[in-house]
Amino acid sequence: MVRVRTGLEELAAAPRPASHGRAGLITNPTGVLPDLTPSATALLSAGVRLTTLFSPEHGLRGTAQAGAGESDTTDPVTGLPVVDTYRRSPDELAELVVSAGVDVLVFDVSDIGTRFYTYIWTMYDLMAAAARLGLRFVVLDRPNPIGGVAAEGPLLDPAAASFLGRAPIPVRHGLTPGELALFVNRTIDADLHVIPLSGWRREWHFDETGLPWVMPSANMPTLDTALVYPGTGLFEGTNVSEGRGTTRPFELVGAPYVDGRLAAALNDLGLAGVRFRDTWFTPTFGKHAGLQVRGVQAHVGDRLAFRPVLAGVSMLHCLRALYPGDFACDPFLDLLWGSDSLRLRLDAGDDPRGLCAPVSWFDQVELLYG
Repeated sequence: MVRVRTGLEELAAAPRPASHGRAGLITNPTGVLPDLTPSATALLSAGVRLTTLFSPEHGLRGTAQAGAGESDTTDPVTGLPVVDTYRRSPDELAELVVSAGVDVLVFDVSDIGTRFYTYIWTMYDLMAAAARLGLRFVVLDRPNPIGGVAAEGPLLDPAAASFLGRAPIPVRHGLTPGELALFVNRTIDADLHVIPLSGWRREWHFDETGLPWVMPSANMPTLDTALVYPGTGLFEGTNVSEGRGTTRPFELVGAPYVDGRLAAALNDLGLAGVRFRDTWFTPTFGKHAGLQVRGVQAHVGDRLAFRPVLAGVSMLHCLRALYPGDFACDPFLDLLWGSDSLRLRLDAGDDPRGLCAPVSWFDQVELLYG
């Protein structure tokens, strides 16, 4: 198998863009070489003057659940101080970077191709801090694990901007971290350097890259999870369990009021590339923890044909139609979707699937890989 080379590999072999001065590394468990050497160790061995590690949501070690980081600490492997950046304001981030005394920030974290996954917004916020302080910002590019040939969902409405979306990109954006950095830098204007991948093809999913899969977060255990997440992640803005507290988060969705009609209704839609299995599960934490709930598991058969955002919105539509007195969504859905349009249609009992029309997007961005 031909193996993709990551930006980390390229920088570790020739660390010039990050070798002038003291460097801070933004990373987590996904920042590894193909032999699983952590990026901090690799860059130190290459002579990069790393002095500080910065961690995103879930922490440097990935132990924190959603909505949390790890406390500031010292990395037991390198002995470097670790600074938690999660939920920090722009002023606080700038102060943290100044306190670290670094001359360059290096970003090496895997994204999963979904706007409301927060790692890209940690990149955005620290790019803005670097621009404010006149520091270089280096992105070590990594593949988009769910491929780079499709985009879905509307562009973010600026009125719904949050840490789940800072810039007008689709729900499923189809870009690598480096490509996203180039796009958002049009407004940030940082001294940005992207160390590109070599050998990556946009139609490839992660298991075609030859690289090891490392869990990006506690509830993103497999590539199967990442494939459905752009759609089923929307369930975090509802009273339906998105499968947290099970071994198949985001593939399983369910609630105490669901019955066998849901799987049948979804399969009757004939959505491309996916079938839905009627199932029961008991979440150990999160929504409906300790209760046996009924729902569906999404089984993706054709990854190139599958449209995860359309599938997720279709699931929401069927739940609203079948269980109008029980199903409910809340304003958090607006932040996930990027506007209030989906919630308002669901609350009105209207069919929201028209919101999933293909989005024109790739002509607006600088593509590094074909």
